[in-house]
Amino acid sequence: MRSALNRVLAGSLVGCLLSFAGVVPAWAGPKGAGAPSDAGMYPGGECIRKCTGTPDLGTGASGRVAVAPGWVMQNTDFESRYFSVPVGNGCLGLLPGKAPMSLKSVMLSNVYDGRSRNGVSRIAACPNPFALRLSVDGIPVSADGASTRTQTLDMRRASFGDRFTVDGKARVDWTIRALRELPYAGLVSIEVQALQDIRLGVEGLITEPKAFVRQDSSVITRHIGTTPFEIRRLRSRTPQRGVLLCAAAATFTGTGTMPADTLLRAGQRLRFHILGSLVPETDFADPWNEAERFVIYGLGEGVERLVGRHEALWDELWQGDIRIEGDSDAQLFARAALFQLYANAREGRAASIPPFGLSDREYCGHIFWDSELWMYPPLLFLGGGIARSLVDYRTERLSGACRKAFSYGYKGALFPWESDASGDESCPTNALTGTFEHHISSDVAIDIWNYYRMTHDLEWLRTEGWPVLKEVADFWVSRVDWNADGSCSIRGVVGADEFAHHVTDNAFTNGSAIVALRAACAAAEILAAGSVAQWAKVADGLRILKREDGVTDEFEGYEGQTVKQADVNLLAYPLQIVTDPDGIRRDLEYYEPRIHPHGPAMSQAILALQWARLGDGAKAYELYQKGLEGHLHGPFLAFSETAGHGDTCFMTGLGGFLQLFINGFCGLELTDNGVVQLPSALPPHWKSITVTGVGPERRTYTNSRYRLKSVF
Repeated sequence: MRSALNRVLAGSLVGCLLSFAGVVPAWAGPKGAGAPSDAGMYPGGECIRKCTGTPDLGTGASGRVAVAPGWVMQNTDFESRYFSVPVGNGCLGLLPGKAPMSLKSVMLSNVYDGRSRNGVSRIAACPNPFALRLSVDGIPVSADGASTRTQTLDMRRASFGDRFTVDGKARVDWTIRALRELPYAGLVSIEVQALQDIRLGVEGLITEPKAFVRQDSSVITRHIGTTPFEIRRLRSRTPQRGVLLCAAAATFTGTGTMPADTLLRAGQRLRFHILGSLVPETDFADPWNEAERFVIYGLGEGVERLVGRHEALWDELWQGDIRIEGDSDAQLFARAALFQLYANAREGRAASIPPFGLSDREYCGHIFWDSELWMYPPLLFLGGGIARSLVDYRTERLSGACRKAFSYGYKGALFPWESDASGDESCPTNALTGTFEHHISSDVAIDIWNYYRMTHDLEWLRTEGWPVLKEVADFWVSRVDWNADGSCSIRGVVGADEFAHHVTDNAFTNGSAIVALRAACAAAEILAAGSVAQWAKVADGLRILKREDGVTDEFEGYEGQTVKQADVNLLAYPLQIVTDPDGIRRDLEYYEPRIHPHGPAMSQAILALQWARLGDGAKAYELYQKGLEGHLHGPFLAFSETAGHGDTCFMTGLGGFLQLFINGFCGLELTDNGVVQLPSALPPHWKSITVTGVGPERRTYTNSRYRLKSVF
């Protein structure tokens, strides 16, 4: 049976032939080039294929660079519907477009405008300091004149390239990077090779979204040593809330500012770059000058050093990797999922990841449980310090959660269902989730506790983690109602199954509250923080409802109706409340056919994970394939929330499938004593899966057909 991913890989005749052949063309010469257009005009594409060689995406001499399979994806189909994924550094997100050398969007994490004048917040569209008008013999470069074109996403080096020929006169290479070492800056490298005598026109631009209010735009000259560089500057405010965003950019060669007009003889090559920065007033008191400082700093560092530091930092990130032997499609998808999570978060920023990362403004770019339950666990295992940033995002906003609990008549902390930079509730009022989906507080507390279990950082637990655990536990004590039989209930909630509103004793809500309360009790014991009898009493008293046949009921009065996504099944993993294999199997078999066929694909990932742990690798692989079907979109494995939908780059779903790889097929489990490896079944045709860079000790674990193995 062909895999869902293989059907994407073979999305066109050319892609099909190349995927069967197992090769793609490779060429000599470094990458580069840049010029945008209105990227929002261009819909998607469908061809994707793997390659065993790639052009040099660095800044050195010409030459062919070999790259192992599973790292590089390319596209040559620009007629089909097109999807791309962001090249990001966890602060700045750059989404390539379909048109040559274009960006569809530029975004900054944790920077919000308003959805409308009186509406909730929405992550801001941002100015583009990397824009370029390129012309050959006076004719602007466009899609009409571009031929023999190839786009290349190099996940190993975190760069995106666009290579094409212009009317048979010139070959253009364009490569963009969101620089990992400079959170607010990016670099575009352009190389033009003349195939005949041409006159090349170059004009750097800073563009801004419609309705922005421009306050200043200018060009100044700064000297780095004795070399003069022109720097473009833009000062502009968002249309609804007036947030100030400042951009700066320089277009330059190794000898200074790039001339606007250059004569190139046949065979000559010209290489130049755009260094751009984007700075919000929410992060800096003086964004206007800070944006310019970043460009000046980058010019002083030089391109070779900028790219070298960028790639070295990505090398460190890729210590956390997934390696699959026996399934090249799964290998490519695992890397693509990791790349997208790494590109949308970073260490040290105290920012979290919206459901669509830095690619789209869907769901207003708010922070949901998606971050805690789905994206955080893979980053905790593999992402080094990135997981700390997601935790810091919540600990720094504890006061807002306490304010929300107080406002609704409760004690402790009730975190917002949709959170923005403020930490206050940002959910639109037409969605009941913002008022009633209270399990978010447990989700936050569980992540806090798991961070301690992974790191055993006692000082952090005392100063940062404990206040959250305590306040969430106090919230649940004030939130429950006691029943005549001595049990307690949580009434009037929306659970993980968001089809069911205002229900009593939702399985996931109660289960996550139990885990959060027990985590608070455990932390209190470690810190000698005093009596926790009331927390333990509530944890022991909360009801998990069972049917006569042993199946867990989703909520009181549940009658087998369709559910949006996994709810009850989350009790087995990640909550580990249902631990009996027969009980896990009963819940799997009962709820799998009741999950909506067009619901979010994370459900299939969680079901597959549990079947793998139960020892049925074939069933796990079947559900893995079902979860990918209709969700993957070429050319770069963009992942949609629902099957066939166009809202791609759904980080939540990618996080779910990464947990399938790490915690399912490889069997890794986080305990009070650290990471352990459980027996787990592989898909029948897989030889092994290896997960590297796990935890603070950066350990390696392998599950093969022959053995489980962990090594330093």
